Amino acid sequence: MHTLARRAGAALAVTVAALALTVPGAAAHTAPGTVSDNCDVPWINCTEGDLWLFYNSMELAVEDGRYVSSWARFYGNVYDYYGSTSGSTTYRYVFDSATNGHGQYVKNNAASVENCSGTDNYRVYYNAGYGGTSQYVGAVNWGCNWVNLISALKNENASQHFA
Repeated sequence: MHTLARRAGAALAVTVAALALTVPGAAAHTAPGTVSDNCDVPWINCTEGDLWLFYNSMELAVEDGRYVSSWARFYGNVYDYYGSTSGSTTYRYVFDSATNGHGQYVKNNAASVENCSGTDNYRVYYNAGYGGTSQYVGAVNWGCNWVNLISALKNENASQHFA
């Protein structure tokens, strides 16, 4: 039995080695990084996101005074909630926290939005590149403006822009 296991292991090692030699650069590729705040992407110049996207609607996002929905934070114009790419490096945007939606991609998965800017107004768009149906989310001077996305945008959202 041990001889059979050694032969199988040796065959697997030879196969893996052969694949590594026949697929140039295969070992150099890694899975894209994931972030929940576009300010964590090295080539984006900001320090803190002030538009929060939530995986759940407002009614389902808070329970007993605490968030039970995952969120992602963004600052400024975000061309595509898929993520951001520079050269061969891509950062994918995902929902954060160990609650509903954790690790899910942001694009086409947000149900509510909270603008915590105080001065910046935003529009959330159906399509990447600021196209299609949109919803205005204005700033408020005190606290945050939290709204459910309209039915055309709930779980169908792909970009945001300063309004």
